[in-house]
Amino acid sequence: SSGINAEYGGAKLLAEGGCWCVAEGANMPTTNEAVEFLKTKVDIYLPGKAANAGGVATSALEMAQNSARLFWSTEEVDEKLKGIMNNIFATSYQTAQEFDRPWDLQFGANAAGFLKVYKAYKAMGYLKF
Repeated sequence: SSGINAEYGGAKLLAEGGCWCVAEGANMPTTNEAVEFLKTKVDIYLPGKAANAGGVATSALEMAQNSARLFWSTEEVDEKLKGIMNNIFATSYQTAQEFDRPWDLQFGANAAGFLKVYKAYKAMGYLKF
């Protein structure tokens, strides 16, 4: 079950307590209702799909390193991960701006992901429009 909800006051308590940023640290721990509420009450809401991408990215870096039989230092992995995470934020932020949804990083992350898949399908000839 979701950890932050609107029904039982979790989101309300965060907003009333002066919380200005919510960054999900798990796989979608906030109910949809609580997300919509928080987006009207806090300055920044960072969805789990973007905030948690670091774990997935680290696994991908590890697989790339192993398949190429390379060794990267901790510093090199951290630098690559920072670049990935900065790109995720920048893409989410920019996409939200392009659709006139400033600081709606949940929308930006969703739209950016959709557009990436759409462009790939179109490039492969699966879509004719």
